[in-house]
Amino acid sequence: MRAVGRFFVAFVSVVVLFGTGALWMFKSHTDRSFTQVSALEEVSPDIVAPETQLGDENFLIVGTDSRAGANGEVGAGTEADVEGARSDVMMVVHIPSDRSRVVVVNFPRDLEIDRPTCKSWDNSAAVYSDQEVSPEDQVKLNSAYQLGGPKCLVRVIQRLTGLRIGHFVGTDFAGFEKMVDTIGGVELCTTEPLIDGELGPVLEQTGRQIVSGSVALNYVRARTIESEGTGDYGRIKRQQLFLSSLLRSVLSQKVLLDPQRLNGFIAAFTENTFVEKVTTTDLFTLATSLRNVAPGAVTFITVPTSGTSEFGNEIPRVRDIATIFQAIRTSAPLPGESNTAKKFNDRVDYLDAVEPGTVSVSISNASGNSNTGQDVGESLADLGFGVSGISGYSGTSARTLVRFAPEYEAEALTLASTLPGAVLVRVSEPEVPIELVIGSDFLGQPKSPAKPGTVIRATIVDEETANDLPPDLSYTNAADETCA
Repeated sequence: MRAVGRFFVAFVSVVVLFGTGALWMFKSHTDRSFTQVSALEEVSPDIVAPETQLGDENFLIVGTDSRAGANGEVGAGTEADVEGARSDVMMVVHIPSDRSRVVVVNFPRDLEIDRPTCKSWDNSAAVYSDQEVSPEDQVKLNSAYQLGGPKCLVRVIQRLTGLRIGHFVGTDFAGFEKMVDTIGGVELCTTEPLIDGELGPVLEQTGRQIVSGSVALNYVRARTIESEGTGDYGRIKRQQLFLSSLLRSVLSQKVLLDPQRLNGFIAAFTENTFVEKVTTTDLFTLATSLRNVAPGAVTFITVPTSGTSEFGNEIPRVRDIATIFQAIRTSAPLPGESNTAKKFNDRVDYLDAVEPGTVSVSISNASGNSNTGQDVGESLADLGFGVSGISGYSGTSARTLVRFAPEYEAEALTLASTLPGAVLVRVSEPEVPIELVIGSDFLGQPKSPAKPGTVIRATIVDEETANDLPPDLSYTNAADETCA
């Protein structure tokens, strides 16, 4: 329980390389520092439509809780406390072939899986033995790494996601504090003091504050904060908030252009990392292709579950998980996402904005907040739009949608220009010409619409291809600076 929080080291190593021109200075040293392991299985029947995934990059990033060596000096305990290593934090970083966005999916460590036959793994030596680990049903996800190492975990993750995992990164405690301190700390924010049942005070002060590496480490690994009441899920959310803040810090503080700080950051990462198919050249090539990705195009998602089993396992919502990864593989819109130029099979249209007074919209409130529909309706009316009605919605929606009949496309695009991140959905037989479905991703108020005659560029999604993501999907967008 005390040993969590290393996984973001790997993701940040990718983020920190966005657009840097100084990486070549460290290439030779960095490549020698990587510890190589065998992990990948890039030809597998579990990979869904592999021909459609060409050019995509998928990193499986694992945080292990080994107490060996320097890890025992940062509050993780010692090998005498717990032998071996577990993958307490696991996430997939997906980057589509057009490099328009980054999606990070976190997996709860107690997620229930059926573990396949795997070779036994010796974590301390980072090698496999000739002995086999027998398959077992209804076990925790982190047991795959503990018993079968990176290869076993990759096999399980590919089966869960349908993604082709092309890169593996594993890391642990050592070096994390130094990485954060190298860039001058990271800004965190809380509306109430965070006190952990085992670690003690984590953030005693409320509001925004710059924290050092040691405080950041406790922030991302604390698991018994009473006010959260969500165990592993509260911790995952904090890790996502931390990564979002770290991404913004790295970009705003120009770490990429400071050779000394960048070298220290990379050194702390490589000295405590074991990888397969990750070299400095790989990261530099990827960084160049991602140089135009903004924080708003980086989304963190947590795999949904439905309670726990009698064994304490988190029961996966199989259908919802399949829908999420279909949306990821097809670059479908995700909640909270903005500033992207995603690739769709649907067409991109260029139409002139029209006068708001010629647009009549029916509002359906699916945000989960009973007042939002009325508030948005009043704001749109103030902007000149006609509001034909405000009603509830059958359930909730994770995304804000502008649903429209084909002949009302220009009007729909004009309305959508007031709602950044809204998804435009073409409906063949709609009940009303234009319907605004306010989702749980809606923040703030509508902004001023595009001026009449202004050319609007927008991606249109057909109703039958719009993925029905679960309405209670837990997500964090890296551009969201809301204090939590």
